Amino acid sequence: MEVIKVEKLTKDYGENRGVFDISFNVEKGEVFGFVGTNGSGKTTTIRHIMGFSKPQKGSCSVLGLDSWKNSCEIKKYVEYVPGEIAFPDLKNGTEFLKNQAELLKLQDMSYANYLIEKLQLDTSANLKRMSKGMKQKTAVVAALMADKDILILDEPTTGLDPLMRLTFLELIEEEKAKGKTILMSSQMFDELETTCDRVALIMDGKIIDIADMKKIKSLPYKTYKIEFTNENDYKKFKSDGFKIIRDQPQYFQVTIKIFDKDIKNLFSVLKNYSVKFISEIKYNLEKYFKDILDKKQKGENNV
Repeated sequence: MEVIKVEKLTKDYGENRGVFDISFNVEKGEVFGFVGTNGSGKTTTIRHIMGFSKPQKGSCSVLGLDSWKNSCEIKKYVEYVPGEIAFPDLKNGTEFLKNQAELLKLQDMSYANYLIEKLQLDTSANLKRMSKGMKQKTAVVAALMADKDILILDEPTTGLDPLMRLTFLELIEEEKAKGKTILMSSQMFDELETTCDRVALIMDGKIIDIADMKKIKSLPYKTYKIEFTNENDYKKFKSDGFKIIRDQPQYFQVTIKIFDKDIKNLFSVLKNYSVKFISEIKYNLEKYFKDILDKKQKGENNV
């Protein structure tokens, strides 16, 4: 079931700013990541999904409801953390969260208290004087305490320290385990890699590719860097028929790509050589997108 659907969305602000012919969908129970640099189009897309902006072309929908025409109805089902936090003129975090609970008609604050403790949030702090990290944590609590089925999070870890980022990602895993549908944007590959089922790369307002994390994590091959203690062994190994993708003769080093079924044979062969070290180079989301961009660049250069 498609929970969020974006079809040929276009919003052109001029000077190559905006989003152009973007299409993707987020399935029920899926965690979908949106990665790109500042100005790439992440927030523009999210604002259209939330119904804050009207598309010039194309459409966005949530639960089959048009985001622009049914903006108020959609918000009944969505928890949202904006990229830029702006609080109302209230005294402190406690007052703000109580106000949010009243708007949501939320009577049981036990989950809100769990979130406050988990994120180590001091709710007595003055809203206007909070640090960026404190504001971010307050916004996260305000959104998640509603316990709705859909989460839309625009760079939610901005301002959080590394340890608190990990705590937040634990919360996302907990929400995922409940069957929530989550759309989360970020500039950080690693946090999307650990939480998402699929991740879209957006550049200059266009989606370059959508990565399936299950496929990336279950590739049928490995990459190893091997350094030999002497030149003779280094040269001899190069004639053994393994696929060398990088050669560094000055260090007696090679990097090879090898299928899983052939790894046992590799280590059997290496017993005959004097090896200084061997290390596996993990394939990750960042490398996947780098490969995609390299291929795209080569294709454009060959036109």
